[in-house]
Amino acid sequence: MAKIKHNNFIDTVDEMLSAAKNEGAIHLYAEDKILSGRTIQINAKEMFHFATTSYLGLEYDHRLKAAAISAITKYGTQFPLSKTYISHPLYHELENKIEAMYGVPGIVTKNSTLGHFAVIPTAIRDEDGVLLDHQVHWSVQNACQLLKLREIPVEMIRHNNLQMLEEKIKELSSKCKKIWYMADGVYSMFGDYAPIKDLLQLCKKYAQLQLYFDDVHGMSWKGKNGTGYVLDILKELPENIMIVGTLSKTFGASGAVFITSDTKLRERIKNFGGPLTFSAQLEPASVAAASASADIHLSPEIIILQDELAQKITYFNSIIKATSLPMIAPNSSPVFFLGTAMPLTAYRLVQRLFNEGYFVNPGLYPAVPVKNSGIRITVSRNNQEEDIKGLVQALEYHFPKALEETSNTMNKVSMAFGISKITQKKEKLVPQSSLNLQYETSIKQLDRATWNTLLGGQSIFDWDGLCFLEDAFKNSADPKNNWSFHYYIISDNNNVPLLATFFTFGLWKDDMLAPESVSLQLEEKRIRNPFYLTSKVLGMGSLFTEGNHCYINKAHPLSKDAVELLSEQVEMLNQNLNADMLVLRDFDEDVELNRMFHNHGFIKINMPETCIIQNVSWNTIEEFTSTLSARSKKHFTKEILPFEKAFDITIKEQLTPNEIIQGYQLYKNVKNNNYAVNTFTHSIDVFEKMTTNPHWEFILLHLKNTEETQNVSPLVGILFCYKNLDQTYVPSLIGMDYAVPKKFSLYRQLLFQGIKRAQELSYKRIDFGITATFEKRKLGAKVIPKIAYIQAKDNFSMEFMGTLQTK
Repeated sequence: MAKIKHNNFIDTVDEMLSAAKNEGAIHLYAEDKILSGRTIQINAKEMFHFATTSYLGLEYDHRLKAAAISAITKYGTQFPLSKTYISHPLYHELENKIEAMYGVPGIVTKNSTLGHFAVIPTAIRDEDGVLLDHQVHWSVQNACQLLKLREIPVEMIRHNNLQMLEEKIKELSSKCKKIWYMADGVYSMFGDYAPIKDLLQLCKKYAQLQLYFDDVHGMSWKGKNGTGYVLDILKELPENIMIVGTLSKTFGASGAVFITSDTKLRERIKNFGGPLTFSAQLEPASVAAASASADIHLSPEIIILQDELAQKITYFNSIIKATSLPMIAPNSSPVFFLGTAMPLTAYRLVQRLFNEGYFVNPGLYPAVPVKNSGIRITVSRNNQEEDIKGLVQALEYHFPKALEETSNTMNKVSMAFGISKITQKKEKLVPQSSLNLQYETSIKQLDRATWNTLLGGQSIFDWDGLCFLEDAFKNSADPKNNWSFHYYIISDNNNVPLLATFFTFGLWKDDMLAPESVSLQLEEKRIRNPFYLTSKVLGMGSLFTEGNHCYINKAHPLSKDAVELLSEQVEMLNQNLNADMLVLRDFDEDVELNRMFHNHGFIKINMPETCIIQNVSWNTIEEFTSTLSARSKKHFTKEILPFEKAFDITIKEQLTPNEIIQGYQLYKNVKNNNYAVNTFTHSIDVFEKMTTNPHWEFILLHLKNTEETQNVSPLVGILFCYKNLDQTYVPSLIGMDYAVPKKFSLYRQLLFQGIKRAQELSYKRIDFGITATFEKRKLGAKVIPKIAYIQAKDNFSMEFMGTLQTK
């Protein structure tokens, strides 16, 4: 079916990160002979290190290094046995120290990712439910995928949205014994915190609520004994809260630790916790280093180290606040994020900082929404004040330069992140004299011949077709089918068109291209709330049209400038409309466009394939069958052609009121039985306007009355067909009676009648649209892959749907 597959997501991420690699921003190698934590050498250049997640720099402490060396000397490089059978000699000492730090025993795992896979499926019972914060770490979300196999409800809430969390708790309260909310203590990209005190109030209100915190980025630099941000707020650990800490990152060694005061749960995890049972244990060197670090955490020295880091964080905050740099989620954690909005700006800024001698990381999709790209900066105890001051000065100088060279602005960044706007002179992508832009909100304001020359002959978006669409959907009383229209034509000074396209703005279902099982679940919720998981989308073309919605004169030397100008204009429109998503759709694969749209903050996805028939020049059925493959010819002659005589076939330019009602019901039958592309059901007035429009006609199939069909209504099938410029025949919508016995192949018969009608009218092409590509290919259709570029405010809807069951 016409759905987006998981492979498409992987391919998209691969393409995004490949672009970052090509820009020299990721997949780098340190070249140092000796590491100190303050600097790092890359491509023969020494840089100050502002990207570490070891905020206290303990991995360089001589005590940890000496302990690791001694352990290797005494015990070798590994202890290759499952910890279920026996732990190597240093484990017991480490576990005792972990208990001393937290006040309860801990479970030591190889790392936090494997730990989540060990703990989560064991801790969450079949009668429980799980709610995930949208920004909780990937490793937590991935471990929860295992729960779906047991049909445990796993849902997602928007980041730190307590109102949504409470609503979800209420929804699950009657179905679940315990409801687990999973979040980070300190979030790894923006450095903001979980609202722990507010969550504790929810726990008092809802006894079922359990809290699960991944606090690896809050570890060591915060809390008594360095036990982390979460425990620093809690002070004591209640039984309904589990904390995940780390023995790597700021702790300076390797591994992770899971803390719960629920003794029975702790023993159950240790007895059989997946990777705990079947994976290797930590190497002796790692355990020894962790044990040495635990000694520091249990001593007064940890307070001194924490204070030293806190001073540097305070210093960074004090000087960054004196600038106009757009820092996202300012706080007192060691993690900071400078927003750039566009990925290309992030790449350029990273490279500029590298050249100045400062190593930072880009924050990119999928770790952040693509339009929320930026620079992640971390402050560690190893950074000196002069390093910090130099970094901020470099940012102040290079950030505006990176904006300018990527045609970005401070206001664009502000709008992308929803922060206070900063007035800045508007920049133009090209000199005003180079390109002329015509923007209109109705096709009637554009010249018919010009539009049809550029974009006519496809689907239903020739000039007359757009007149119909505006009449049917513009200012509609039905909010689900109310669209505004936006037209762009860009030309050079000689009035040579370089680009032409149109957009519609309206509501889309977020699961439009999701698996059908997801759509079925969401449609149950939409019975009560028709607008559940819907978004305001500014989309190229419309949900009624398919094909190449954007004409680009690629041979013209200014074509790239025209695309850049269009991108700038529609992003401005997108912001003015307060849309949730911007979609550029139905493109053929194009390397140059991929690069340009990626740099503007779009991600590429594969769209459902479209089907066209380009050979309608035959005169007889025999000639038609000769255009088919041998297999398709056999299928046609045995399963379609013999049943044509079972139907009375009528072609009408207008429908009676009763036929409109019957045809609309048949259309709804198909719509309600097919979630291949899940859009809103069109209202009946769209069909009423079709029957008064001279460019539409209707192919009606009545099943002849026989003993086998006596219980079937007379009108059993209908095609709603648009006639485009005497060139393209467009069977746009279909309606069917599912009571017709399968042997009559009603759907295939309707397709065949559409093909016959196009040939009778001497049309050159048939636009058969998306879905059912297998059936259309059998009748000679060519299947064409299409791609789209999307830019969303956040990734919530996509990731939320990923948590739903897909049986």
